[in-house]
Amino acid sequence: MSQSTDKIEELIALMARLPGLGPRSARRAVLHLIRKRGILLSPLADTMQEVAASARECLNCGNVGTSDICEICEDTRRANGILCVVEDVADLWAMERSGVFKGRYHVLGGTLSALDGVGPEELRIPQLVTRVQAEEISEVILALNATIDGQTTVHYIADQLEGRVEMSSLAQGVPIGGELDYLDDGTITAALTARKKL
Repeated sequence: MSQSTDKIEELIALMARLPGLGPRSARRAVLHLIRKRGILLSPLADTMQEVAASARECLNCGNVGTSDICEICEDTRRANGILCVVEDVADLWAMERSGVFKGRYHVLGGTLSALDGVGPEELRIPQLVTRVQAEEISEVILALNATIDGQTTVHYIADQLEGRVEMSSLAQGVPIGGELDYLDDGTITAALTARKKL
């Protein structure tokens, strides 16, 4: 193999490491990029280089941006005393896409997991406790995934913040447009338990 072919294979191998892409998908993506190098590959490479140089975590909440404090934390209109705690940045972005939440966020960087050796110090839980006091937070919304590790993390945080702040969690149950026949037992149980009066 020539050196140029080695570089293409190296690019394919790197792309295959991305979530959702295996070796075959990565190969197709790289071949498409090469065919469209003028309108896709070159701009993509330039933008990736810029992002690699400028991307950083917000020192306050853990969001990803290009400055030390993200736009959400700097927005004074969002300083309403409500803090939404999420597992990772992808969850924060999902909440933002909905356009419903108008407060600030706190990204934990994962969930507690005894099997993986992830304790409170590996996450941003101590920073959360500090923020609740320093920013005069009135409510903390625990928007963590409904997994065992997610719920373990919810209970741990609730213990840490008990008596300091009002806490709530996202409702769980039947999604809009969902049909009972297609739902798992856990989702139906959660929906029945969290039922509301009409």
